[in-house]
Amino acid sequence: MKNVYMCMSTDILHNGHIKMIAQAAALGELTIGVLTDEAVAKYKRYPLLCFDERCQIVSNIKGVVNVVRQESVDYEENLLSLKPDIVVHGDDWREGPQQGIRAKVIQTLSTYGGELVEFPYTRDVSLDTLEENARHIAAMPEVRRGRLKQLLRLKPTISILEAHNGLTGLIVEKTTAQRGDRLVQFDGMWVSSLCDSTAKGKPDIELIDNTSRFQTISQIMEVSTKPIILDGDTGGLLEHFPFLVKSLERMGVSAVIIEDKEGLKRNSLFGTAAKQTQASIESFSAKIRAGCHARTTADFMIIARIESLILEQGMQDALDRARAFVDAGANGIMIHSRKKTPDEIFEFCEKFRLTDPQTPLVVVPTTFNMVTEEEWAARKVNIVIYANHLIRSAFPAMQSTARLILEKGRCMEADDVCMPIKQILTLIPEE
Repeated sequence: MKNVYMCMSTDILHNGHIKMIAQAAALGELTIGVLTDEAVAKYKRYPLLCFDERCQIVSNIKGVVNVVRQESVDYEENLLSLKPDIVVHGDDWREGPQQGIRAKVIQTLSTYGGELVEFPYTRDVSLDTLEENARHIAAMPEVRRGRLKQLLRLKPTISILEAHNGLTGLIVEKTTAQRGDRLVQFDGMWVSSLCDSTAKGKPDIELIDNTSRFQTISQIMEVSTKPIILDGDTGGLLEHFPFLVKSLERMGVSAVIIEDKEGLKRNSLFGTAAKQTQASIESFSAKIRAGCHARTTADFMIIARIESLILEQGMQDALDRARAFVDAGANGIMIHSRKKTPDEIFEFCEKFRLTDPQTPLVVVPTTFNMVTEEEWAARKVNIVIYANHLIRSAFPAMQSTARLILEKGRCMEADDVCMPIKQILTLIPEE
């Protein structure tokens, strides 16, 4: 009897899966590789059921003889270990982002004489309904809120992209790409004070009030399921910060990052060129403690952003503040720099990790942008935030289109750089 292998996430099982399992079992002794939570989260939304639950479900399906763990959407490790005679998959991966995975499976099978068998993929509108229902569950505040902490337990480094309205939220939610032999996507969204202000035509001086910012968050939440981190600026007055924490936690936001400055907020990239006052360790620690006390769940994270390197106060001041803020209850430390190279960030991470191997570290590589996520992971950085790239890319594109229409006195030439009207109409789901 031949050995047959299939890989599945099994987060949602439908008639197409059951049919293909039966077809695979007819070819020989069937082993199912169940993707780990981490593997599913890397290319898809976070699974509704944990790995052990998904394994238990698939092991009870008729025709399944063995269930094994698959650590990645890349089959190579399991194929070389198990050496199945046949790998079964639907024919849907002949196109799209999984083409590279398919090619590698074929190449790996060829090294020992294995065979790929593809069955027609079940295409049914009801499957889309199942997935949409799963997304509705994943978008619920009590589910979404804890997602960031779950991802931090699963992945060494998670990537977060800025979103400033519902449309950019959709982009962060749905964009996938292939990096080498892996499918990748963003893990969550950063609601930036700078981008929220800019999208509303306002300066980045903490001018947009919380009510307006909550509306932005609500727009993004309506079309997405991924965790949201809010740029909370300074957090406001000590007496006000607990109310912000309670509101965000109730909405389903996963974390707020507040910076240790006081007075009129100016963007950090101004550095010492603009008057900026750093809060004392004692006063900022008191704000963190007040926010922690206001929480009602352990899911919501308060992350302290340290401006010492921005304001040229020195490495030791940054380290002293980090340790004090963690002692005050901060669930993470964001260290920022406006240098073009990452040297001082690397130094901070190395020295901080000597005494604190656990507290999540956050970086925003806007200026020191040559460092890859793999390099950040090697330096024990847990969250990488791409803080303003969607609005920075949208503005010049829209400005160019506006100029083109003015220059030509018509809009025909602009069609080449615009999304087709039909695609726009079908971009946003009606329900």
